[in-house]
Amino acid sequence: MTVNIAPPHWRGRQFHYQPVASHVHPFLIDLWDAVRTETGGRLDIGVHADNAGLKATHAEIIDKVKRGEIEFYAVMGSLLGPLSPVYEIQGLPFAYTREVQVYSMMDGALGDYLRSDLATRGVYAVPFGLLENGFRHISTVDRAIHRADDLAGLRIRVPEGRIFDDAFKSLGATPLPVFVLDLHRALAERRVDAQENPLAITDSLKLEEVTRFIALTSHMWSGFNLIANPAFWERLGPDVQTVVLRNVKKHVGRQREHTARLNRELEAKLAQRGIRFTRPDIATFRERLAGGFYARWKAEFGAKAWALLEAGVGELL
Repeated sequence: MTVNIAPPHWRGRQFHYQPVASHVHPFLIDLWDAVRTETGGRLDIGVHADNAGLKATHAEIIDKVKRGEIEFYAVMGSLLGPLSPVYEIQGLPFAYTREVQVYSMMDGALGDYLRSDLATRGVYAVPFGLLENGFRHISTVDRAIHRADDLAGLRIRVPEGRIFDDAFKSLGATPLPVFVLDLHRALAERRVDAQENPLAITDSLKLEEVTRFIALTSHMWSGFNLIANPAFWERLGPDVQTVVLRNVKKHVGRQREHTARLNRELEAKLAQRGIRFTRPDIATFRERLAGGFYARWKAEFGAKAWALLEAGVGELL
């Protein structure tokens, strides 16, 4: 369907920090191709993998979105934490149990609360724009993980985000920051002993080449929030916004289905490549976090966000 929309033309850029051969890039291409077609070329958004080679931190890129230098960005919730602390709730350990549960909550009342908070801080979060990354597992170079005690002293790469740092310190590990595109080398050079990511990331970065074990912990869920510069979004007007929102819902939905299926299939494929999987005793992990960790983050998120979370996942404290 082509929508007749009056000029002017709008051009912009969609950044994301995954490679071209990822579970994110082709779906963003499809999304913005469809929008370009339906608007008769009046809205033209180019998609840039690996942040177009820009050597900047996530915080710096988010700031560029706020200032209008970059129009759209896809970014993990924990990386929005410095701007909107409540967004780290997307990565609360052992809170979520399945993908559809996350989608229901983040497309619903909890997601509305998060998007509203981010709007007050100068960034627009697109409804239904949370792309799937997946439940995260622990990959190790030479140590099999069977219970929480096995993490003692483990030097593990974690992404930016206070909740990652706090969680792994609470579990007895030593979390270290490493830029994701340097992760393969960091593991090969033994600057870190382990990393944690969904299987789709392990596969796309070829981390099975430098690790031997994966513990299927599903310790956190992660996804990429589609955010935009508010002034640019408002300039599009209701007609164009409707086209964008319809295609976001369609193509993000496709991306979610694809990535959830990919993560399930990769266990067998990675095993064929030599990875040895363990299924740890998750109760030992929960026990380490049951006291101070959850209490700290309940206070951080606030009573309203915590109530919306527990309405979807059940009581955590």
